[in-house]
Amino acid sequence: MRTSAFTAVLMTLVLATGAARAQTPLPAWEQLTPTQREQLVAPLRERWNAAPPAQRQRMLRHAQRWSQMSAKQRRHAQHGMQRFQRMDPEQRRAARILFERTRALPPEQRRALLERWRAMTPEQRRAWLRDNPPQAPQTR
Repeated sequence: MRTSAFTAVLMTLVLATGAARAQTPLPAWEQLTPTQREQLVAPLRERWNAAPPAQRQRMLRHAQRWSQMSAKQRRHAQHGMQRFQRMDPEQRRAARILFERTRALPPEQRRALLERWRAMTPEQRRAWLRDNPPQAPQTR
């Protein structure tokens, strides 16, 4: 599952500043000092400036999609991102392929495939992955 690059950078920055470990609630953006805001934004600015146009467009789309999500959807996305980060490389590869194959399916077919996936043995999953290699990367 892919999530907003902006969100990932922002979450990393918040954790890096130690603010997430604070016992008091974190302030709203408007309550941050200009220096704190700059510390949060600077790494994203650097990443944006270093990115090629296609990646910038993808970053912008992800940020727009994130801003349209409900709080529940954002929590779900964050949970998925954390699960993905804990996976080993082979699990990530499988997750990418499964996501790629299910994203365009109608909801009923998606549910059916995911139910079959969950019921498969590890060997059956490896065979399915062999029979369903990743598609060529596309510019999104």
